[in-house]
Amino acid sequence: MGRVQGKVAFVTGAARGQGRSHAVRLAEEGADIIAVDLCQDIPSIGYPMATPEDLEETAKLVEKTGRSVYTAQADVREAAQLRKALEEGLAQFGHLDIVVAQAGVAGMKGQPPLQAWVDVINTNLVGTINAINVALPHLKEGASIVATGSTAALMDTHAKPDPGNDPGGMAYVHSKRALSAYVHDLATELAPRGIRANVIHPTNCNTDMLQSEPMYRSFRPDLEHPTLVDAEPVFYVQQAMKVPWIEPIDISNAVLWLASDEARYVTGMQIRVDAGGYLKWYDFHI
Repeated sequence: MGRVQGKVAFVTGAARGQGRSHAVRLAEEGADIIAVDLCQDIPSIGYPMATPEDLEETAKLVEKTGRSVYTAQADVREAAQLRKALEEGLAQFGHLDIVVAQAGVAGMKGQPPLQAWVDVINTNLVGTINAINVALPHLKEGASIVATGSTAALMDTHAKPDPGNDPGGMAYVHSKRALSAYVHDLATELAPRGIRANVIHPTNCNTDMLQSEPMYRSFRPDLEHPTLVDAEPVFYVQQAMKVPWIEPIDISNAVLWLASDEARYVTGMQIRVDAGGYLKWYDFHI
């Protein structure tokens, strides 16, 4: 216990799923939390977003660990909203040590298609950049930035047999790939300042994003209205290990390590928590 004792973490997308898991896991190890989430639906995204009640539940779970939490409803697409939420949290806690840019959406089968492209890019890519940018003036030596990528960012998508069919789905891949490049270059600039930045790439993760009809349809395009029962057998194709998905805590443990001083010399990394998914699809290369 106490691996991030006394630190303050700014976590986006904290109302449920991976973001909630990260916030609680960091709190369990001694961090106070600034937790933000949109808490309203995005019309082009085909599954419900988190609610204000979800964010309240995250706060209760953090408080149960004995740590303090500040919550705010803020849209990562709007830097001004994020800056306001962060500064209000800092007024309570006084300093910032950890940034977890987790907020993201999957736009598979989103409607209208080009709006889904825009909303995914603005949330996953621009939203990650916004979260990091508003935090940068407050970070000092020893701070850690962790962004959430995806194994989708590592996949070869140069072959596009059906161009234009699913812009929201392609936006997910592009956004995760682009944010990964951004964090790589940012880490280079921050390294002499003693600030670290890394990306974690999950495979299928058991959250509301995965457990949604648009995702089921992406894995079972042969069915009009597939269910979990239809999609789950196909989820296994993503991983080399014999699991359909991983759990949020599997990612949270990696976030905790990267945020802690145990990883004090780890920066610029693209870390896969993918149950061997990358191994299944790619040969070794340096």
